[in-house]
Amino acid sequence: MLTPTPRARRFRSMITTPQPEATDAGVEVLAAGGNAVDAAIAAAMVQGVVDPLMCGIGGMADMQIVTPDGTRHIIDGLGTSPAGVRPDMWEADLLGPTTDGFGYRVAGFVNETGAQSVMTPGTLRAFGRLHARFGSLPWADLFAAAIRLAREGWLVRPHTYTVLTQNERRYGRMNMGEKLAITPDGRRIYLGEGGSFPSVGDTIINPELADTLIHLRDHGAEALYTGELATAVADSVAADGGFLTAADLADYELLEPAPLSASYRGLTVSAAPAPAGGVQLLQTLGIMDRFDLSALEHNSPEHIRILAEAMKTSLRDKERLWNEADASPEDFAALLTADSLDAAARAVRSGEKADVDAARPQVSSHESRHTTHLCAADESGLTISLTHTLGNPSGYIPAGTGFVLNGGMSTFDPRPGHVNSIQPGKRRNTTMAPVVVMSGDEPVVAIGAPGASWITPAVAQGISNILDFGMSAQEAVMAPRVVATSNAIDISNRIPRRVQTAVEDMGYEVRRSALSYAFAGVHALTRFEGTLAGGADPQRDGYASGV
Repeated sequence: MLTPTPRARRFRSMITTPQPEATDAGVEVLAAGGNAVDAAIAAAMVQGVVDPLMCGIGGMADMQIVTPDGTRHIIDGLGTSPAGVRPDMWEADLLGPTTDGFGYRVAGFVNETGAQSVMTPGTLRAFGRLHARFGSLPWADLFAAAIRLAREGWLVRPHTYTVLTQNERRYGRMNMGEKLAITPDGRRIYLGEGGSFPSVGDTIINPELADTLIHLRDHGAEALYTGELATAVADSVAADGGFLTAADLADYELLEPAPLSASYRGLTVSAAPAPAGGVQLLQTLGIMDRFDLSALEHNSPEHIRILAEAMKTSLRDKERLWNEADASPEDFAALLTADSLDAAARAVRSGEKADVDAARPQVSSHESRHTTHLCAADESGLTISLTHTLGNPSGYIPAGTGFVLNGGMSTFDPRPGHVNSIQPGKRRNTTMAPVVVMSGDEPVVAIGAPGASWITPAVAQGISNILDFGMSAQEAVMAPRVVATSNAIDISNRIPRRVQTAVEDMGYEVRRSALSYAFAGVHALTRFEGTLAGGADPQRDGYASGV
């Protein structure tokens, strides 16, 4: 009898995404001699075609790049409110917060759906700068797969179908599939006769998006901000009563803040600062670093208790600062000092339970779960971790363009005089956390996830799974997760019932998800001893591959 011998393929360069089509596109670019940034842009363009309610050129992005010399860069392409918005414009129509805390309910859904809900998008300008600074192939060489899929069609995947059909009304939002019916183009492209949703395996063809991508290929990313495409978008939005103008697009500014970093197991974890989720992630890891997790059984009751308290503590502290008008970068930095982390760890060790619910304001400043991510690395060491999103997607397709604009205005408080009130030019807070872990000047882990408030707990567990428990990248993102984004602990359906009972005996409310792969969609690459490996969370349909 023959004994199978595992064969591990060695990759020079690699990419992982939640969409198989996007991974395919990235691999094609790598095989053609492109670097990790080229592959990431090509894959991201495809993501906007095949995940039209998750991301696209009408959205917002946050990314971290590590160059071969070990220098770390952040590009913040998060959305900003148009100049024409007013703090009181929806005050009379406010119905209250959504029941899950992801924004506010306004009569007619106007703050989350349609032309009024749109923020100034930053994704494409961020991609343009990313390519100009770090790309190697010509910009025009990165669009072939996205144009082909838009023109010839792509298959509706299980996760896409879930997004289209899931019940958002229970939280006070419009259902995603319903949003695609608000414009004539959306109804024609995505919905069947009578407004029926496409089924798994159906083909979606979007010729207008193919034409838009060809225009961007030929004229560059700035065409959305200062060219005829910018005018077409602004004119369409204005005709439908929205606020986004050509001036908003032209005046949009990218930020390039210095990355935050902290130590975990002797390595440097590099993350994006506020308004992104880096502080919360690093505080969670900083507390975890003060416990010998590798001595515990993975997902044992004690392991889950420590994870949950680290998550709750960092969430409580972050939301407190997010809701203080005069909170400064120094206030956030104070959460990461040794004294602060030592004190938090002592509280966890003593059995104290952090009270998130009491400290939380009426509604949290989170974005929708409808986001995507990718990681790429090449043989030179160039590494990128990139998260981009439509926020709570508007469903609004500017006439004749084929792409959906973001619905980011839904997270702002329609009541004037609050920290999170609507203001012209205001940048959006986010929990996105594109992370790279460094060993000296060498990136050894690139990781991130979509998933709103689940992002930082999920990414922290992915890092710990690799560094504390010796898991491969694929094992780390597939392992059953827990999250604590309230005083309750949510667990994956693959956590044993006996463990749940033991955690409940510690005095916690435990909520079991029906999903085997739950809580964000973590994707990761690792490079240890020169060997690249990748992992893709099965819940999002994608995979990792390379050349």
